[in-house]
Amino acid sequence: MIKPWIFEFFAAPVALAEKFDPAASQRFFDAYLDIWASAEPAGFEGIFFSEHHFGASYSPSPNLLIANVALRTKKIRLGVLGVVPPYHAPWQLVEEFGMLDHLTGGRLEIGTAAGIPQELAQVGIGVDEARARFDEAAEIIDKALAAPVISHHGKFWNFDDLRLTPRLVQQPHPPIWVTVVSESSARKAARRGARISTAFHPLSKVIEIFNAFRDEADKVGRKVGPDDFCIRRQVIMLEDQEALAKRRKMFHEFIKTDPRVSLPGRPAALDSPSAHSFSIGEDEFITGNAAAVAEQIIAQCRSAGAGHFAALFDRMASPAQMKDYYRDFGAVTIPHMRKAAV
Repeated sequence: MIKPWIFEFFAAPVALAEKFDPAASQRFFDAYLDIWASAEPAGFEGIFFSEHHFGASYSPSPNLLIANVALRTKKIRLGVLGVVPPYHAPWQLVEEFGMLDHLTGGRLEIGTAAGIPQELAQVGIGVDEARARFDEAAEIIDKALAAPVISHHGKFWNFDDLRLTPRLVQQPHPPIWVTVVSESSARKAARRGARISTAFHPLSKVIEIFNAFRDEADKVGRKVGPDDFCIRRQVIMLEDQEALAKRRKMFHEFIKTDPRVSLPGRPAALDSPSAHSFSIGEDEFITGNAAAVAEQIIAQCRSAGAGHFAALFDRMASPAQMKDYYRDFGAVTIPHMRKAAV
């Protein structure tokens, strides 16, 4: 079985950046809250929100979205891929995880990400500092998920006998996810006991990353399977080639601002142990009608051994179109995914 997820970037409306209209902004928020609630009857496993800052997204604090959507749903799982610890105090994140697990009735998924270099740079956090903060925060989070009272002495945080409440509803803890684009990050996640999600790369590279995770898990005596892997791809439920070309062009224009990305004729400007480069393969785009989309998803997940698939739906779609995509994906694509063996 391949579990179907939504990956939600929640892009900020371009028109509102140029001229802010409070009423239009409110309508946009309300429309998406209704869309996300419709994911449950459509049959999705859950929604992964994302954390982005400084203009690109309407989701600088995705935990607030989880709290709201939890009130509108009963079964769907809710998480973030991922919360960016370099911006936050890790002890407060743990406390928020505890609150959210209660507010969702035990439906929380915990996900972390190292962050986007060009966003972090705007508040003076370089990639080396961000990676160091992420690693230390992950250590604190793991300690706190295992025990109610923790002590820690590191470079960025120092405390003794800190009691973090409320404890999580799901014991010992909810599933833990990490976004990765490199084999070294995958190995680190395997040692932590986390699951991994990756995107962007050609399928061949995704398989290499997943195999590195499997190899490291085997070294530490951890048994892993399809449930530990998620492929995230852009899903564009259109067949018109001109429209699809427009979507691809828009995405490449958007992603080229990330110094880690390697594009044809433009190698990555940033590739280091703190911020690994990545490429964009044609496998990143899953297109066509709902049945064709199902075939492509199943083929990729089977090849990589992934039991989860997260769909980033067409960013150019209106809220009304997005709701239709959820409905069609749920009616046709999801039944095929849930029947598929991996």
